Amino acid sequence: MNLQSDDFELFGVPRRFAQERSVLDARWKELQREAHPDRFAAQGAAAQRVAMQWSVRINEAYQRIKDPLRRAAYLCELQGAPIRAEDNTAMPADFLMQQMEWREALDDAHSMAQIDALDGEVQQARRAALARCADLIDARGDFAAAAEQVRALMFIARFAGDIGRRQDQLGQ
Repeated sequence: MNLQSDDFELFGVPRRFAQERSVLDARWKELQREAHPDRFAAQGAAAQRVAMQWSVRINEAYQRIKDPLRRAAYLCELQGAPIRAEDNTAMPADFLMQQMEWREALDDAHSMAQIDALDGEVQQARRAALARCADLIDARGDFAAAAEQVRALMFIARFAGDIGRRQDQLGQ
């Protein structure tokens, strides 16, 4: 293992958006077994500290590549198309209109059925945006467009969180 490897190299999987979760899970378990600090107990404290660093690195990589949104953002970053979500919030007008409509629908929703229907619509939009990411990254290699799609997915994820909080409020 090399600390300088990117997450895909570390996990021995292709550098692409489409990944099999079961492969990532199995590889994570394998890497964690290899790097577990207890395996290095006989080699002393320094070896155990290095093993702990590896364990942390493996966990960070796993968290990044198992999540489709984080994986897409990471791939864009690796290919020189930073997401820059903090300072680049420009989005297409139709996407912004959709966000406003969703926000109004959430504000106007007074029943769990209305909120659940909105949640279904947002989850469908999330799946469609993830499919566009897959196409832009794996099929077209258009990382600049994929970075814009990732920013849209970040908006969708944030709004889905708002829906979840509203569902929790109504469920109490």
